[in-house]
Amino acid sequence: MATNMADATHGIIDGKAMAAALRAEITLGVADLAHAGIKPGLAVVLVGEDPASQVYVRSKARQTVEVGMASFEHRLPADTAEADLLALVAALNADDAVDGILVQLPLPPQIDADKVLRAIDPAKDVDGFHPVNVGLIATGSGGIAPCTPFGAMMLVKATGRDLSGLDAVIVGRSNIVGKPMAQLLLQENCTVTIAHSRSRDLPAIVRRADIVVAAVGRPEMIAGDWIKPGAIVIDVGINRIATEDGKGKLVGDVAFADAREHAGAITPVPGGVGPMTIACLLNNTLLAARARRGARP
Repeated sequence: MATNMADATHGIIDGKAMAAALRAEITLGVADLAHAGIKPGLAVVLVGEDPASQVYVRSKARQTVEVGMASFEHRLPADTAEADLLALVAALNADDAVDGILVQLPLPPQIDADKVLRAIDPAKDVDGFHPVNVGLIATGSGGIAPCTPFGAMMLVKATGRDLSGLDAVIVGRSNIVGKPMAQLLLQENCTVTIAHSRSRDLPAIVRRADIVVAAVGRPEMIAGDWIKPGAIVIDVGINRIATEDGKGKLVGDVAFADAREHAGAITPVPGGVGPMTIACLLNNTLLAARARRGARP
């Protein structure tokens, strides 16, 4: 979906504003499908009572309804057997009212998460975790991109810079963020390095980057003086740290205040990549609905 977003202002890339603009476009797309009698549907499955997951699922359900889609919630007890969850996934695969399926992670220890994710119909895999979609993204052959890297890539593009030939460094090699982010940056003709816990002289690697994507899960690990002047910094990390008042606060993987002095554009935490993740989930659901039903892109 093409989106007409404003460039970063005063060095801060406003993920909240961009997510709102994307949701507005999705709402129009859903309304367009409604004229053909089509209502995209997103099914979210939550196993157990993880507090963070419950908050996230509620937010997904609310935003799904707000853009005009059908929301199907399935909440299962923590002791659910793997076979029962796989049976639910099979039923959702067969349900024509469901265009997107998301099984909220983490799953309880008795369930093999990889087996469950592989059981989802790739055409309904709006999280972009199925090996079929991973392969399609890696080969530049289409596929559904994982929501967080997809949103992060939109934030990079929002700076308005010509990305071709730029050096991009991703700190973190997870299947959820690091690896797919590398593929998306390669598609934009960037020169990509994936750094990780065993990389030697990480500060030197980061200092050469025109684009830094931090997705390592360690609070403020990337210091401000690691950032090349004028670089684009996308902070995927969401970490809660203690404060003197006992309330705690959210910080990213980048030392924001110091990095902002060097970066040309940087995402805040919160308010950067986070809001884009759910918006991109809804976008993936709309794209899946169109693809499944032969509607125009």
